[in-house]
Amino acid sequence: MAGPALHQNQVPEGQGPLPAERPLVLEQPQAGLAKLALAALGVVYGDIGTSPLYAIRECFDPSHGIPLTQGNVFGILGLIFWSLMIVVTIKYLSFILQADNRGEGGILALIALLLPKLRDVRVERASGFIIPFGIFGAALLYGDGIITPAISVLSAVEGLQVATPAFQPLVVPATVVILVALFSFQHRGTARVGAVFGPATLLWFLVIGAIGLPWVLRRPEILQAVNPAHTIRFFSENGYRGFLVLGAVVLCITGAEALYADMGHFGKRPIRLGWFALVFPALLLNYFGQGALILERGEDAFHNPFYGLVSGWVLYPLVALATLATVIASQALISGAYSLTQQAIQLGYLPRTRIRHTSRETAGQIYIPQVNQYLMVGAVALVLIFGHSSRLAAAYGVAVTGTMVITSLLYYGVLRRSRRWPRTLAVLLVGAFLIVDLAFFGANLVKLPHGGWIPIVVAGALFTVMVTWKRGREELGAIMLSLAMPLDRFLMIIQRKRPPRVPGTAIFMTLTEDIAPPVLRHHFRHNRVLHERVILMSIVTRNVPQVDESERVQVKELPLGFVKVKARYGFMETPDMSDILIYCLAAGLPLDIDELSFYLGRESFVTSGEGRMPRWRKKLFVLLSRNARPATDYFGIPPDQVIEIGSQVVI
Repeated sequence: MAGPALHQNQVPEGQGPLPAERPLVLEQPQAGLAKLALAALGVVYGDIGTSPLYAIRECFDPSHGIPLTQGNVFGILGLIFWSLMIVVTIKYLSFILQADNRGEGGILALIALLLPKLRDVRVERASGFIIPFGIFGAALLYGDGIITPAISVLSAVEGLQVATPAFQPLVVPATVVILVALFSFQHRGTARVGAVFGPATLLWFLVIGAIGLPWVLRRPEILQAVNPAHTIRFFSENGYRGFLVLGAVVLCITGAEALYADMGHFGKRPIRLGWFALVFPALLLNYFGQGALILERGEDAFHNPFYGLVSGWVLYPLVALATLATVIASQALISGAYSLTQQAIQLGYLPRTRIRHTSRETAGQIYIPQVNQYLMVGAVALVLIFGHSSRLAAAYGVAVTGTMVITSLLYYGVLRRSRRWPRTLAVLLVGAFLIVDLAFFGANLVKLPHGGWIPIVVAGALFTVMVTWKRGREELGAIMLSLAMPLDRFLMIIQRKRPPRVPGTAIFMTLTEDIAPPVLRHHFRHNRVLHERVILMSIVTRNVPQVDESERVQVKELPLGFVKVKARYGFMETPDMSDILIYCLAAGLPLDIDELSFYLGRESFVTSGEGRMPRWRKKLFVLLSRNARPATDYFGIPPDQVIEIGSQVVI
């Protein structure tokens, strides 16, 4: 590939994450912290916050065959309490959130932390296993990002039937309308979405805590459920049936992975503040209130223990609030998908696409139109195909628990290779996490034939795309390096042949500073003429939000009218050619901006080469390349000053 086509992905300067020059999420004053914490309620905690609507109900579903006894009620509540404590409070908020890549979270952040260490040791086998494993985990989270909006909004609309059964024929059409409206609202940015959803979610948590508290006070013995002895006794008495109940218990932590994936949108402190100050206490009050209700009323409370906490006219506003809350619940996975996509592009696993930064205060707040469209289409399709939330429930836990297992394994690699933890200490910590993760994952595997296959299929397709793009870029890079010519050698040829020089300045894009870009060689070979001034320009994206103005552009004069220009941008900044040229003028480089000629390469691919990729994968790579964002659009190059030189690349 010639010229700027090598910039299909902006490669961070150097190998892997850079030293911490500037945090991803800018420091916030206390007032800003409270504001971000409120916004985080709607974006981050919407999913986990609506779990009380169905988690207890599913745990006591008659299909599990769990007898209604006080011991079993204590046992299931104990499972919920310790799941929230171990998975959310300890694993994610206390440990996993520390493993960030410049403030960004998610599985790909862990991979980015591992990449430089994997090059320092003999890790051919490790990198061949760990990295694809992590990529598949990220793809699983995309699958969950499609399922969560579908099941959340669908269950919300179905909840309206509690008040008015006449809504039943309108459930699916209304769900589709709400989903389209929800995704259409995303372009306003995470901050504005959070500003709308945050107060509503705040009210939701206050309400669910308030309706659970009277029942806890009425049956205070329910608090005995926190004793782990009740959980142990539950498993010993119920055996395999008790193990399968974990497939329902996991519903109380389905939003845990989103805490990590959405970290870049708000930062660690607002997320932790929201959990400890409001979310965790409200969830416990509601879950234990439902347990007290079951102790009080027995089987009469099984139908819907959440709504059983209230009576009379209070039921109707509660149904309306629950409808709004479950619509909000899908926001966590939508925002997480944006963050994962941005990181995948930076790591070279997805083609370059349009990324809009929606906040100048918090760098991680982004919106990606293409991802938003894919999620909307997928969620609407699931609603139309399945038509009922209970048919999607089986798929709900598979993606989450699979991602949790992979996150723990990658975190072990970070502790050992990046944080230099002793092996014994790392094994003890991550081993404790994996005991819980694998138990949940195993309990959910029985759901594969009943809808659990959905996230697996989605993840498999995305995994294929990501691995194909990565491998294709590597092979293409190797081909271009084999055809490259060192810059000093090219200058020697120019000095020897002394070709005619025409007035003006030509700019050639290059990814590697010390080589003559292929498009320049093609131009010289066929036209046998050069401009009076030839600028070799490289634009690199550093893994920091912004680059200091003093480091933005470097200009270096070379012999024979050649000039090297290196422009640096942070990932929050968009490269702009006019901006770079102004820096060049300020550095003393004489330019007539209106008379510049930009030489770009346009490549066509032939898939009949002897590359390592199968033929079908080569065709997929070509398709992805054609749909990558054009270089002229990305760099802000005036289209009427562009000269394209075609070349054919055999892969």
